[in-house]
Order: sequence, then C-alpha cells, then structure tokens
Amino acid sequence: MASASSSTPLLYSCIAYHTTILTEHTTSASSQTSSLASLILPKIPHSTPQKLTYTHNQNFIHYIAEAPSDYPSHSPTAGGLTYLVIASSSFGRRIPFGYLVEIKKQFLARYDPHSTDFAAMPPYGAADFNSQLKKLMVAYGTTEGGKQDAIANTQQEIDNVRGIMTENIERVLERGERIDLLVDKTDRLGVGAHDFRVRSRGLKRKMWWKNMKLMVLLGVVIVFLVYLFVGFGCGLPGWSRCVGSSKSKD
Repeated sequence: MASASSSTPLLYSCIAYHTTILTEHTTSASSQTSSLASLILPKIPHSTPQKLTYTHNQNFIHYIAEAPSDYPSHSPTAGGLTYLVIASSSFGRRIPFGYLVEIKKQFLARYDPHSTDFAAMPPYGAADFNSQLKKLMVAYGTTEGGKQDAIANTQQEIDNVRGIMTENIERVLERGERIDLLVDKTDRLGVGAHDFRVRSRGLKRKMWWKNMKLMVLLGVVIVFLVYLFVGFGCGLPGWSRCVGSSKSKD
C-alpha cells in the first residue's frame, strides 16, 4: 500500500472494480481508514449510478459508484468501478466529491474503458496510478488551487451535493451483520430442529425399551414374590405341604 506523511484531510483513497482494489493511497502509515474500504466495497451496488457518503466517527467515506448504464455495451466493465475517498468530517463533502470527479477523469484517461477489461485486472493491477492519487490527495486537501478545482468539478458534474445520500456506516454494517446473523441463526435452527427430531425419535425408542425392560423385570419380581409368599405357607421349594395335602384328600 502506498503511503506518505503529507498532512491532508483526505486520509485514504482507492479505485476498485467491485471488491478488487486496483489502486490506493493512504496519507498516514498509522491510519486505520484503509480497513473501512474492505467493509464498504462489498456493500456497494452497481445496478444504478450512485454517489453516497457514509459517516464513521469523525470521518466521512465518500464514493462514486459507476453502473453499466453509464457506458456503451463495448466497455461494460467500467460500470463496476468505484472511486472512494475517506476524509475528515470537518472537510465537508464538496471538495472530496470534486476530488473523486478528478481521479475518475484522470484514471479513465490513463485506462481507456473502451480497451481496458477492468474485470480481468488483478488486485493492485493499476498500482502505477498510486502516485497520482497521492499527488491529487495532497493538492486537493492542502492547496487553495486544488480546493478551488475540486469545487469547480463538483459544480460542473454533480447537480446538487446536498442531494448526495448520507448514511451512518455503523447502521449499514450492523444491518448487514444482522442479516448475516439471522441467516446463520436460521440455518442453525433448521439443523438444530432436524437433530432434535432425530434425537427425540432415538430417545423415544430408548425410553420404550427401558420401560419394557422395567415391566418385564417388575413382572419377574412379582412372580418371584408370589412364589416366596406361597412357598412360606406351603413349604419350599416345592410347596410340598400344599401339594401333599391336596393329594391326600384325593
């Protein structure tokens, strides 16, 4: 990952094809903002063009997501590109989106969408653009000229910055985690219910055999007790007194 020590409110930036980061730059080696990109990119749809800002603590995550409808049929993979920047919330949205417009323009000038298959590019396949990201992040974040260019880009290519959607990243991530958790719980409940039924049938058979054994044992005990009770009066072991007296009467 390219990094620099330049102090700029633009903390991290990348260009990705769906979830594959093609080029990136972070302005602080200690910054943890780059990890946010891996959380955001899988949640960005490309069915329609999108300009969105997520809030996360003291930072804003801004991105422009392309869609296939933005490009002719002979360059459809450009419709899967995302241009993303993470900036301090105090920097607002106008300049970061102006920056995104500029990196989009320069990136597509270097990688012609008519002849570039972005889907076939490996991770960091456009790493030679890292230095340009660094240059633009410093220029747009620290110089007055860069800020003015960003505002001009925003005014020209974004109809209304206030119309850009803003959503709290924690809610999005929490919602996704809840959905994943719900699916996982549903799967586990289904497996658990099946296992419960199997165990219930096995336990039922086991209890039936146990009851049968108890009934047989109880019957044997009762017969034995009757034998002993009668035997004490008639003489053990062959009930000779009772059997003998019966014969003598006959």
